[in-house]
Amino acid sequence: MKSITSTDPAKSSTSLGQPHGALHGMFRVLCCFILLLSGCSSSAPVSNPVPAAPWAQLEKQAKGTTVRIGMWDGDPLINAYMKEWVAEQLKNQYDITFEQIGTQGNNLVSKLMVDLETGRSSGDFDLVWINGETFYQLRKLNALTGPFTDRLPNNHLVDWSSRFVAIDFQQPVAGYECPLGSVQLALIYDSSRVMDPPKTRQQIEEWARQHPGRFTFDTGFTGLTFLKCLLYDFAGGPKSLDGPFDDAQYQEASAKLFAWLREIQPLLWRQGKTFPESVTQLHQLFRNGEVDFTMSNNDGEVDNKVIQGILPETSRAYVLESGTIRNSHYLGIPFNAPNKAGAMVVANFLLSPEAQLKKAQPAVWGDGTILDISKLPEEWQGRFRQVEGRTRVASREELNAHALMEPAPEIMIRLEADFRREIIERGQE
Repeated sequence: MKSITSTDPAKSSTSLGQPHGALHGMFRVLCCFILLLSGCSSSAPVSNPVPAAPWAQLEKQAKGTTVRIGMWDGDPLINAYMKEWVAEQLKNQYDITFEQIGTQGNNLVSKLMVDLETGRSSGDFDLVWINGETFYQLRKLNALTGPFTDRLPNNHLVDWSSRFVAIDFQQPVAGYECPLGSVQLALIYDSSRVMDPPKTRQQIEEWARQHPGRFTFDTGFTGLTFLKCLLYDFAGGPKSLDGPFDDAQYQEASAKLFAWLREIQPLLWRQGKTFPESVTQLHQLFRNGEVDFTMSNNDGEVDNKVIQGILPETSRAYVLESGTIRNSHYLGIPFNAPNKAGAMVVANFLLSPEAQLKKAQPAVWGDGTILDISKLPEEWQGRFRQVEGRTRVASREELNAHALMEPAPEIMIRLEADFRREIIERGQE
């Protein structure tokens, strides 16, 4: 069994969901963990504390400086938001030059690990976009500055009462990450072809039996997140995977999951003998009419991708009745960030209602807010509750009733390896 590959660079627009945790292959994840277990996690951080100056003084220190953010740069709309709109606002309001530098979580962990080992006190990034796996690894390394979020004036607007904001892959944020946005996995279908989409695992199986070859999922981050949603269902429901990793529980639930997958595998696209490698390629199959469903880790992406012409106008998105995973993405300040004052000013700006609403618009990004909108003036509350351009998926408030927590990081690692062994490799026998 193999995965398909894309040969058209023009069709390589990547889903927002893919950078969350920066997990693109077991090899890179294991490399990071092997390094951590080799003793690097005990290295003493070469860090400076969070700047203690009053906020007005920090803004003065940041004026005229450059802030460099290390983040995934695979989506043109996200890049435009950061490099154009955010950069312009920061220049006009704070005289800060904002630069985006492409990096992935595994590369970031390796780089900061080397910086720690060599005692490099001035690094390459002032801010980094992280969550999940990367946050877990960097905290183990003591490679993040913090806690710092309580120093940000806009921090009081953040919905810290939400477990989807305060907890990152079952790890307390504890002030070491500033939330940037929130997304939830959604299934996408073409309403001109599918009148009543399946909303449960049992309905998915029945639908696949009635429409063989018309359903599949990718083997990248989005597809694995879909499998994690099903794992919750097999484990016992919405809160069954909360808390630290439980090996016995995982073994029992994953055995049921893989048995179910082997049962429906012949009913999948190309009889389950091959899977798309990424959600980008799944989008292509959907657009070309080869399958009737695609999916995204970002519930707002259905409108986003229709606007870009990647998905058909008749696309609609929904979540399973048993729930789908919601998580947040964050900003961290590396231990050796050369411009911590500037990093804090930028993070505070990105928490502003103006910046949060701008990126919530599908034509801009379609990223969900992490603000508690009840704390905003009524005018702003209305704008957040009816985001311009969000028409093909239910509101964030409605989806919240079916939101699942990200389980412990170990589950993603185990699930990726076990899926390849139990489903892909068995299919090659």
